[in-house]
Amino acid sequence: MSPYETYNYTQIVDHFGYTRESYQTFPQRYFIDKLNWGGGQNNSPVFVWLGEEGDITSDLGVGILADQAPYFKALVVYIEHRYYGTSMPFGGEKEAYANASIMGYFTSTQALADYATIIVHLKKTLNAENCPVVVFGASYGGMLATWFRLKYPHLTIGNLASSAPLLYFDNITPTYGYGSVVTKDFRNASEICYRRINESYDMMDKIASSPRGLLNLRKLFNTCQ
Repeated sequence: MSPYETYNYTQIVDHFGYTRESYQTFPQRYFIDKLNWGGGQNNSPVFVWLGEEGDITSDLGVGILADQAPYFKALVVYIEHRYYGTSMPFGGEKEAYANASIMGYFTSTQALADYATIIVHLKKTLNAENCPVVVFGASYGGMLATWFRLKYPHLTIGNLASSAPLLYFDNITPTYGYGSVVTKDFRNASEICYRRINESYDMMDKIASSPRGLLNLRKLFNTCQ
């Protein structure tokens, strides 16, 4: 039996404006696992996973939260990012992605405000006002967790970000910085592995330039069309 309870919070589309859309709402999905929670009366912590670019159900049970929740007697919350999964403004995916004006509400700043609103809501409804909150995330979600800690320090005592490329933007890091780091990882593990991977790219380029080469590569690696 799954420990996760599913909820929908009536979220506003625009946290910062006064346009007609600002007053529209959409159901933002989140999941709660109370299995290990010591309760608000004991000031037991709340672990919040900040959803990234995808359906939040793929994140449920993510390792560190599941591992640490029993130890800390923590409540675990997973919040879906707006414009993903079922958390679609303006009625559905087709409407949410209809034009640039509507997509203008699809920002990390709006997403952070979504998370803040739901956390405040949960602390109030669960009588958890004095419970410390720690936010978690990975990749883009890790960036969100770090920005959340900076933007809303009164709502969280800390964050944990995994594989969060906070500085990976134009003109800040080298163009091939990510590739260099990954290459170094492989080379540290095995010089032979590093060489074989390096040689494989030359081989794939050679095959790709031959007749039916791309088709053969597609079949070999079982890629999509």
